[in-house]
Amino acid sequence: MKNKFFKHLALVTKHRFKVFALCCKCGLVWRGLVHDLSKFSPTEFFEGVKYYTGNHSPISECRKATGFSKAWIHHKNKNKHHLEYWYDSPTDTQIVMPYKYAVECVCDKIAAAKCYNGKNYKPEMVLQYWLKFDEGKLINENVKAFFVKVFNDLITHGEKFVLNKKYLKSTYRDICCPSD
Repeated sequence: MKNKFFKHLALVTKHRFKVFALCCKCGLVWRGLVHDLSKFSPTEFFEGVKYYTGNHSPISECRKATGFSKAWIHHKNKNKHHLEYWYDSPTDTQIVMPYKYAVECVCDKIAAAKCYNGKNYKPEMVLQYWLKFDEGKLINENVKAFFVKVFNDLITHGEKFVLNKKYLKSTYRDICCPSD
């Protein structure tokens, strides 16, 4: 258990650092600094230690074992960069996830793919994860289109093209706020 404690702590810290670095490239320094601080709460941290694997989220392991995750319930309700924070019922899909949280979510997905895949990371993994786990969730259609565009552009043009304030602001504005 002691070994899993430090490995989980290292993984959370590594992930937060990667998100911070990516958020800085996008002009969202504060979002990067405060990203996932709830993972250090007892509810999230100790479940993470118990179900730590190192190659995917402990939340999925906990769900396999118990059918639900208290850590996830806590996490999604404390962190606005998760789609689930914004949507509670099918009628909520009119809500447009605010720009700063949508960009933090992009950074979060990229950082998670890098942390869990290490040297095997490829930009395609971010889109594959999105299509497997997030694409079918309740979400505003424009916000969904924003994520798909950004993740496809990540594959086609690379991180430097996608992770900058100018690209993200114009892409978000064009897709999520077309009438503005």
